[in-house]
Formats: sequence, C-alpha cells, structure tokens
Amino acid sequence: QVQLGESGGGLVQPGGSLRLSCAASGRIFRLSAMGWYRQAPGKERALVARITTGGITNYADSVKGRFTISIDNTNNMVYLQMNSLKPEDTAVYYCYAAVLGDDYWGQGTQVTVSS
Repeated sequence: QVQLGESGGGLVQPGGSLRLSCAASGRIFRLSAMGWYRQAPGKERALVARITTGGITNYADSVKGRFTISIDNTNNMVYLQMNSLKPEDTAVYYCYAAVLGDDYWGQGTQVTVSS
C-alpha cells in the first residue's frame, strides 16, 4: 500500500502564491511519477501537473507559466509552486503517485483564491 499526505493549501488573494507539498510512504519502490490533480465544485477531477522520477513534466494549459512542479526522489516528495493565483484555481487539490502501474491518491487539500 502507498499513503500520500498533502499539505500547504489555504486561502489566498488573487495574484498570490501557495506551495503544496505531498509525501509518499509505504510500498513505494518502483515509483514512476507523481503529480497533482484538482476538482472544483461541479466539475470533474482534472490534471494540473505531473512529473516523472526522471524529471519530465507536463502541465495543464491553464497553469503553464504560473505553476511549477518538482520532485524529491530521495524523500519521495512532490511539490507544486503556484504563483499568480486566480479565482478559477479554487479547488480541492489531490496528490497522486504512480507505482507499478497503479495510481494512488491523497485525501486532498483545499485551495481557495478570493479577495
């Protein structure tokens, strides 16, 4: 089993920044990628950013140039630096990890962008 624990969500004003962190623990040998998805009220869960253990990244078009994903392979952690936040970024952000072909999910952390 793989456990994921997120932190760093909260309330921020438009234009502000937040940094999300996620730690993976448990049976995490053969970790291949980690990333972040988000789900806004009334919408489906959607990819925000993903990074492989080799450092290959991909981002949703809506966050390119504003968000940066990074991975710490030694400590099995993934980070999401979110800058220039907009109200439309408001959502629950979920960490995920791909291990041996299976996806594992965290419980989510709320990000609210509002003045």
